[in-house]
Amino acid sequence: MNVEYGKLTFLEIKQKAAEGYMAIIPTGCTEQQGPHATVDFDIWLATELSIEAATMANLNYGVKVLVIPTIPFGPTPEHRNYGYGYIDIPQKVYENVIYAVLVSLADQGFKQLVIMRGCGGHMLNQVAVKFNQDYAGKARVHLPHHPFHEVWCTHADPHIPGGHADSFTTSLGLYKHPECIREELIENPGSTEPDWDDPGLDFTRYSATGVIGDPTHASEELGRKLWKGSVEAIAAELQKIAAQAVEISQAEASRQ
Repeated sequence: MNVEYGKLTFLEIKQKAAEGYMAIIPTGCTEQQGPHATVDFDIWLATELSIEAATMANLNYGVKVLVIPTIPFGPTPEHRNYGYGYIDIPQKVYENVIYAVLVSLADQGFKQLVIMRGCGGHMLNQVAVKFNQDYAGKARVHLPHHPFHEVWCTHADPHIPGGHADSFTTSLGLYKHPECIREELIENPGSTEPDWDDPGLDFTRYSATGVIGDPTHASEELGRKLWKGSVEAIAAELQKIAAQAVEISQAEASRQ
């Protein structure tokens, strides 16, 4: 099954929309990932997790899903002061882009939309609320919870500090894209825990290298377990969203 929207013709996409396919919008970003990982981490993470989870959701649960091309840029002001390796899109511009993408998909007939965030720091709650109000009865967007903390606690030591370019992300890189990891530069920077709710968050106040947490516990084998757990968790979430949509549709039909 081809789950990639970008690999289909417009007539094939028309057919998928008519068949009730769900659409996933992967959102990545371009930002520093410490000295040891390439700046495209959040892009390939969102892309490949979405594709593999969509495929698993179809094979295991019969959920029909298409994954649109990943949005590669987002707000990254907390990384600016490292000087290089970022494309920082203002929050309002970013929200307008995401909203326009959702509208485009809804206008094509996709009724269930899922934003799959590669970067956990991107705030899209207001966009989701506005879209669901504007398109009530026609389409709905879902903003699922990231499963990454739960997956980490299942397969690794939860006491290892993390946050950014840590052992979780570095392990995923070693497993999926070892060419993107500079193993000789992996080190514990002795960072401190940021105030994640600070609207003026600046990573340079907490880490000289851009790493938040300790990446030295990363391994390819751990990455394999973390990847498998993440794909399974997201596929299960897609199944839950699809099941809820069926329940709502049946309830609405019974009221008519």
